[in-house]
Amino acid sequence: MPEVRITIGGRQFEVACQDGEEGYLHSAAKMLDDEAQVLSDQVGRMPEARMLLMAGLLLADKAASVEDRINEVRSQLAEREAELAGLRNAGPEAERVEVPVVPQEVKDTLAELAARAEALAAQVEENADGDAG
Repeated sequence: MPEVRITIGGRQFEVACQDGEEGYLHSAAKMLDDEAQVLSDQVGRMPEARMLLMAGLLLADKAASVEDRINEVRSQLAEREAELAGLRNAGPEAERVEVPVVPQEVKDTLAELAARAEALAAQVEENADGDAG
């Protein structure tokens, strides 16, 4: 288990951590040191235990604020998702359109009638041309 030397509020500490977690420990120590520096600038020198307690409380307060904001954003996201689902479901119902199927024998009959009409039209034209000439 590695021993890591960290500095918080101008004081050095030896801390043990798991292998591979040294970077996380240094990062956390820097956050705590930043808060301790703010306290030191505002209040001046104070006992180690009090400085660590106050710096920890300041970090906990920031963490609580971040958690509150995360919960607020999650709530807003859930509301938006519900709105979106409502909009998706609120669209107009699809209109049912029925296309009639014309039976083949009716098509055949219509084709036969069309052919007869064309034949009659051709005959009328021939007669009209013969009378004119």
